[in-house]
Amino acid sequence: MSKAFTRETEQDDEDLALAPLPAGGKNYITPVGYERLRAELLDLIDNERPKVVEIVHWAASNGDRSENGDYHYGKKRLREIDRRIRFLTQRLEIAEISNPSIHHGSDQVFFGATVTYVDDRGEERTVTILGIDEANSALGQISWISPAARALLKSRVGDEVNLVTPQGLQVLEVLKVDYPAPDAREDLKQ
Repeated sequence: MSKAFTRETEQDDEDLALAPLPAGGKNYITPVGYERLRAELLDLIDNERPKVVEIVHWAASNGDRSENGDYHYGKKRLREIDRRIRFLTQRLEIAEISNPSIHHGSDQVFFGATVTYVDDRGEERTVTILGIDEANSALGQISWISPAARALLKSRVGDEVNLVTPQGLQVLEVLKVDYPAPDAREDLKQ
């Protein structure tokens, strides 16, 4: 069937596929990650979308839409924004905020920990275990459902854990575990 005869909503629903959570799992996220996603959602709703709607309205008023680049690009951008708004709304609705600072001073690995480990080849690496919607591997952040995070969770400084990789079994030794310090405002609330 030609793409011209497909409904946009079918395509939009496919694009909305959420990153998978483990069966019965929760969508853990740090307070910082939650606020970052929430700020993005509000910016899209309050700023970005109204600007694009205005451009599309202006372009539509110019007459012939068949060759109107501003109109076509604007409509495409509007669909992208709406798709992202739906995605963020769904993710924030199922988010379970977990504050890693409650473990400050602990040597055990939990959600939100920054862990330094050495592998069996002697390579040292530092990663922070975060939620699937906030982890960024380029910044040394890994999702709590990743194989490395699952291997490290609940271990302590000095423990050796096994990580199964496509190249075979790797042994990781936990060298250091850090958590963010509690926010002074949090102490006042308690």
